[in-house]
Amino acid sequence: MPDLRIDQSDDRLTITDPGADDGGVTLAEYVFRPTHPTYESPRPYLSPIRTRAGRTVSLYRPHDHVWHKGIAWSLPVVGDENFWGGPTFVRGEGYVQLPNNGTQRHDGFERADASGSSPRAVERLTWVTEAGEAIFDEERTLAASVIADDAWLLGFATRLTNRTDRAIPIGSPTTRGRENAGYGGLFWRGPRSFTGGQLLAPGVTGGDELRGTRAPWMGFTGKHDEIDAASTVVFVDDPGNLQHPTQWFARSEEFACICPAPFFSEEHEIAPDDAMTLRYGVVVADGASDPERAGALAWAAGERLDDLLGQR
Repeated sequence: MPDLRIDQSDDRLTITDPGADDGGVTLAEYVFRPTHPTYESPRPYLSPIRTRAGRTVSLYRPHDHVWHKGIAWSLPVVGDENFWGGPTFVRGEGYVQLPNNGTQRHDGFERADASGSSPRAVERLTWVTEAGEAIFDEERTLAASVIADDAWLLGFATRLTNRTDRAIPIGSPTTRGRENAGYGGLFWRGPRSFTGGQLLAPGVTGGDELRGTRAPWMGFTGKHDEIDAASTVVFVDDPGNLQHPTQWFARSEEFACICPAPFFSEEHEIAPDDAMTLRYGVVVADGASDPERAGALAWAAGERLDDLLGQR
């Protein structure tokens, strides 16, 4: 398989496929120093994200939810803090804008510039509340690999360590009272042209009715405007993750999104000085898929995660 590159500039990493069609494609940009307002819970994000053929499969800062940004590690319920962006769901009141939009602050890289079959970047971050309290230290790993002529794999791992003297629960709007709104985790927002596309799970093709499904992987196939083509994104939940196989927050009808959501229906507490580790694979593939092809891509991704991210 061809080598990929991860290069660092002042505010972002760039994942490049020099062996792709047309002399090379920027597969993804990871912006680690965003300049968003506090209301949007500033945090690193991946956008744009492209297939090996150069087709964009992400949406940045849509007008309906400006805090959605390609793929981002986003948590709406961290105790009473919001690291998702926008208003917070409050039981009995609905969504309320509170002074609780936290920031994931980039502190540096242990490793960033790399090339080869599985380049990797290891980042250090601090989670800081709007009031200024540092509550989590995070070690985050990003890695990339080509897994087929028409598909590449993004590996994502996070280790959150509680640096306070109290237990911190992580949940979702569902754990706070909103039915079937268990979002929170590694969240992808797809292009507007993907609206109405197909969600894929083991043996199943569907739409919004798949939200809340438990499965080891979930995919999305959508169509592009202008170019008469389709692309597929498949998320893979690592078997060692909390709540595996996870529940999925996924949508198709109003907009395209996928989020493996380990806090969908149940809060998880991180005790003082304890850590929580989660790992995911995200396959970005050219072409439409059915559950059989998506499952094959998910299997190939799962086989590569230890090589990409290291053993747990």
